[in-house]
Amino acid sequence: MLADPAAPARLSGLAGRYDALFCDVWGVIRDGDSLIAPAIDALVRFREAGGLVCLVSNSPRRAGSLERLLRSMGAPDGVWDAIVTSGDATHALLSRFAPGPAYKLGPSFDDPIYEGTGLAFSPLDAARVISCTGLVDYETETPDDYAALLAEAARLQLPMVCANPDIVVQGPGGKLLYCAGALAREYAALGGETLYAGKPHPPIYALARARLESLSGRTLAQDRILAVGDGVITDLAGANNEGVDCLFITGGINSGAIDWPDGRGPRWQAPDLVW
Repeated sequence: MLADPAAPARLSGLAGRYDALFCDVWGVIRDGDSLIAPAIDALVRFREAGGLVCLVSNSPRRAGSLERLLRSMGAPDGVWDAIVTSGDATHALLSRFAPGPAYKLGPSFDDPIYEGTGLAFSPLDAARVISCTGLVDYETETPDDYAALLAEAARLQLPMVCANPDIVVQGPGGKLLYCAGALAREYAALGGETLYAGKPHPPIYALARARLESLSGRTLAQDRILAVGDGVITDLAGANNEGVDCLFITGGINSGAIDWPDGRGPRWQAPDLVW
């Protein structure tokens, strides 16, 4: 799959090939500070042309919480048909461990993910599972701050449910902030068992497809779905695993710094999502 670096892809040039978009959020339609107006416009225009849009995010928030956040940032009507998140897919996974006890690792603003799971929480040494939604203070901490905790959890042989497989995300001013995926990566390196439901893993894509097919009343053909994202190990790998084309946004967390071997890259690539 060759990309032409001299002519970055625009969604308007691809729209006729696809019936639906699986579109990432952070790094694509919003940066660390605000919504990205040209990207919002591109999704609106795709829907006006008859396409379906599902925002597919590795946020540990449930879909309703993410929608409220985007609305508070100024997102207008008509941008998306549905939203699915790693939080949605992980909620079902966490429910399998109820009633626990579980060790909660992450900031308090992620707590809505636990509503309805039936989980009870405990100290690490009494837990049967770790639920990781992220670093407690993601603006100042790094995975190194959790080295002792992760080592002890590995010694106890606790499985870790990772609610956000992203390693980093764009924060204010473009600063890259560590996500739950960074802790899960360190845990796996220690020999710990890690469980995921978000991108690039199948559950979140199955949920996205089901939501759009339910809304539209039609079956979506694999070759008529386009994934849009800025993460190599999440969006790009997930699209490849699912067998769908990918519009890879190089201006997100990678900021155009990828050196594709022999000029090979995703099916389509662009610095930003534009119509």
